[in-house]
Amino acid sequence: MNEWNIQKRTRRRKQTAVFLPIFFIASVISGLALGAVVISPQEIWSIMLGNSESIGETILLNVRIPRLILAALAGACLAASGAILQGVMQNPLADPSIIGVTAGGGLAASLAMVAIPQIGYLLPVLAFVGAFITAVVIYVFAWDKGASPLKIILAGVAINAMLGALQSGIMILYSDRVQSVLPWLAGGFQGKGWFHVEFVWPFALVGLLLACFAIRPINLLLIGDETARILGTQVEFVRLSLILLAALLAGAAVSVAGLVGFVGLVVPHMIRLLIGEDYRLLLPFSMIGGAALVMITDTVARTAFDPIELPVGILLACLGAPFFLFLLKRKGGLM
Repeated sequence: MNEWNIQKRTRRRKQTAVFLPIFFIASVISGLALGAVVISPQEIWSIMLGNSESIGETILLNVRIPRLILAALAGACLAASGAILQGVMQNPLADPSIIGVTAGGGLAASLAMVAIPQIGYLLPVLAFVGAFITAVVIYVFAWDKGASPLKIILAGVAINAMLGALQSGIMILYSDRVQSVLPWLAGGFQGKGWFHVEFVWPFALVGLLLACFAIRPINLLLIGDETARILGTQVEFVRLSLILLAALLAGAAVSVAGLVGFVGLVVPHMIRLLIGEDYRLLLPFSMIGGAALVMITDTVARTAFDPIELPVGILLACLGAPFFLFLLKRKGGLM
């Protein structure tokens, strides 16, 4: 890389480091202020200080704040999961939804909602467990004296197809209850509250903290398995650990957000195109970008089409995919 490219990359990293926190803060403020009832920044501040007893206090404390926290946690977890999988697999298409991890969580949740509705209160737990078990199954089927990234992706695609077929079968068998599943499949935070925050934050926080310790192993895997082994890395153990970590992050997000796709695939790509492959920056920037993207999208989803609330997953795909394609075209490719 010549000196001009180094300077250009350094400038982009500085710009990204400034823009992302601003985008995050703007997403938080808009999420708190906007809705069917608009709450001014001054009133928000008064409510936070306990100096207001208006209707805005109930809306803010019981609806918008927990929903915003969930959106931030889900976005950060999905983006981190996608970034980890893309690094481990060395493949730009590696993503929790594409290799089947989120499908496992979705199948478990769908089964609970339509076949065993009496245990619906365990929905977040079941979705989390489903995603985690799917990751283990994928690795087991990919193992043959080692598990190469290609084998894991192929096994994941096959498992994803099978889980999709099972989910379609469940919806046909229980067609009279399918309406309860559709919002989950589309993804979103409607009706979510502090109960869901209390459930998911320990898993999300542990996963995001562990992701910080994954930075060095991923950077080593990026230089190749043989070189990583020479440098003392237990490649298979590290790869399995990172895949399970990605499943933990994706499972935590799916358990409260439903099948929100796109974030884990696109956010790491956007960051990579701006700052490069170094996971010391790519992973934390992806977390911030994912959290901000889901928060702002959720705000648009519940305000722009009032009184109808559009599922976040649909809006993310409709708005994000064209922008991503434009970015790819402008930057000249995926990698």
